[in-house]
Amino acid sequence: MGSAKGDFMLSVGKKEVVAAALPFQEHWLPLTNLDLLLPALDVGLFFCYKKPTMSFGSMVSVLKKALAQALLSYYAFAGEVVTNALGEPELLCNNRGVDFIEAYADIELENLNLHNPEESIEGKFVPEKKHGVISIQATELKCGGIMVACSFDHRMADAYSTNMFLVSWAEIARSKPGSVAPSFRRSLLNPRRPGRFDPSLDEMYVPIPSLPPPEEFHEPTDHLISRIYYVTADKLNELQSLASSDGHKRTKLESFSAFLWKMVATVAAKDGDKISKMGIVVDGRSRLGEGDQDKATLMGSHFGNVLSIPYGSQTVGELVEKPVSWVAKQVHDFLKPAADEEHFLGLIDWVEAHRPEPAMTRVYCVGKDDGPALVVSSGQRFPVSKVDFGWGSPTFGSYHFPWGGLCGYVMPMPSPAGDGDWVVYMLLLKGQLELIEKEAANVFRPVTFDYLTKVSST
Repeated sequence: MGSAKGDFMLSVGKKEVVAAALPFQEHWLPLTNLDLLLPALDVGLFFCYKKPTMSFGSMVSVLKKALAQALLSYYAFAGEVVTNALGEPELLCNNRGVDFIEAYADIELENLNLHNPEESIEGKFVPEKKHGVISIQATELKCGGIMVACSFDHRMADAYSTNMFLVSWAEIARSKPGSVAPSFRRSLLNPRRPGRFDPSLDEMYVPIPSLPPPEEFHEPTDHLISRIYYVTADKLNELQSLASSDGHKRTKLESFSAFLWKMVATVAAKDGDKISKMGIVVDGRSRLGEGDQDKATLMGSHFGNVLSIPYGSQTVGELVEKPVSWVAKQVHDFLKPAADEEHFLGLIDWVEAHRPEPAMTRVYCVGKDDGPALVVSSGQRFPVSKVDFGWGSPTFGSYHFPWGGLCGYVMPMPSPAGDGDWVVYMLLLKGQLELIEKEAANVFRPVTFDYLTKVSST
């Protein structure tokens, strides 16, 4: 793929704030109970484009003009996060605007080591969000290509919401009306009176003040690092066959997650009695709209977080010794409770019962006596092929989500080629990734320029 250098120079040029094209009345937008389950955490994503016929200046002009128009509908991204009297975050929709950065990197796309985003992406192309809800950076590459990236506050939006925004922004840039108008109707996620929830939610989520003191958690002997791989459609089909047994066909996500859980457990095989946890992010939009067409339509365009993270716990020894089909059944079984409307209504009521104490999913809590933990979030709705601002679809795109702690995070996304392959962003402990690259190199293949060339020719 050429020399993958991480020491290239990035020159930051013009910085400005892009506000909505027309003023709107300042107002407060409360967060829903499901938003309140998210910590103060910024999420990054980026798109790579080959050299277009337009100049960089012309492309930036298109991006800014379309952004100002998109913010009329997605005005939450133009606001500011503030703290209310209860100490909870709220959104002040004041058209503060979006920080927009222009930059130049003296490296060609073919020499960019996308497999190692810590070297090539972090702190360079994905901007640090210092103000507001979202920050955007457009970077001209030495080859004439362009990188468009952003960083957004996860408390205000999940990946689904941000994907809607990205597609609308790109459509407006191509002089088309945005295909999805976001809904900010908070009443759809109001708690019930009286509230009720299944006691199992006390095992899935925990108020943060109830957590053990820091000294009872791990003394890190390893650290999380990011890598990006691709998995071919053929390998995904093989994993699905391995994971399916006794007439039970598992989904590709269940099969992939089961295989990955086994691999991660293998690193800790000597600690066979320790408990390993895996969580899978579930989007509740379709669940909350079941049986009510009007509500289903509104939930389908809801801007905010509509997520739950059910998880399973198994001993490291069982995960290592049992076949993939057994592990896939455990994955399938722990996902069941989050498969209906009542789970999400109960979760909303659970948060209400514990407010104003902040809460989080227990899978993130890795104690000193725990085995490995990780969360898988399906990025199959990542609209990489639709983020065309007028100079073609991206050659490559990925989320970039480095967080602290010791719980890993994995997001499989569709390949830009649309051929059934997956692009997989992985944030795991260094030792886990080393074993995966050694033992499963035929499944997880590093993203290289050769892969980008294949995508471009598809």
